[in-house]
Amino acid sequence: MKRNLFAPTDFGPDSIDVQVSELLVATSDQSDVELDHSIGEVLRLLRERLHMDVVFVSEFVDGQRVFRRVEQSPGVNVIAEGEGAPLEESWCQRVVDRRLPQYIADAKRDPAAAPLLEGLPFPIGTHISTPLVLSNGEVYGTLCCFSFEPHGQPNPEDLSKLKLTARLAAQRLESRRQLRSMPANVPDWKLKS
Repeated sequence: MKRNLFAPTDFGPDSIDVQVSELLVATSDQSDVELDHSIGEVLRLLRERLHMDVVFVSEFVDGQRVFRRVEQSPGVNVIAEGEGAPLEESWCQRVVDRRLPQYIADAKRDPAAAPLLEGLPFPIGTHISTPLVLSNGEVYGTLCCFSFEPHGQPNPEDLSKLKLTARLAAQRLESRRQLRSMPANVPDWKLKS
């Protein structure tokens, strides 16, 4: 039987898949402050486990890509939450419309990515990105991560971990939107059912 390279293989309690699920699903009814904390923890976990320098969630707003949550290695400060830039110029948009692959082991060697490196103020080695798609098909933005140097041993399973996290984060975003759109006079017991 041929092995699926994108199927998760580690489901123990220390598995990144299990930890991400616990952070994003187990606290789905908590306040926005706790939501922000859990998303920050998920990004930190992804950065550490995938050996990346930067991990972020972006939102596509009025033709801009805006960094909503950012986790960077200690001492690294290349992007900031709230910053934005034209969406069409972003790697995120190129991943969404498939001009760039979701998994780039070495950006310098990728024919579509290499020319884009020239205009960046920092290097990109390994780049992994996946869209955050809501249940109605709307692309909220992307979940992306990159290292400054290419990984010596690329791991295609990293993309499946990012995709799982993006699906859970999209569900989380939708549940928060639904709660915010509920009328203020709805009893608390109806929100929990």
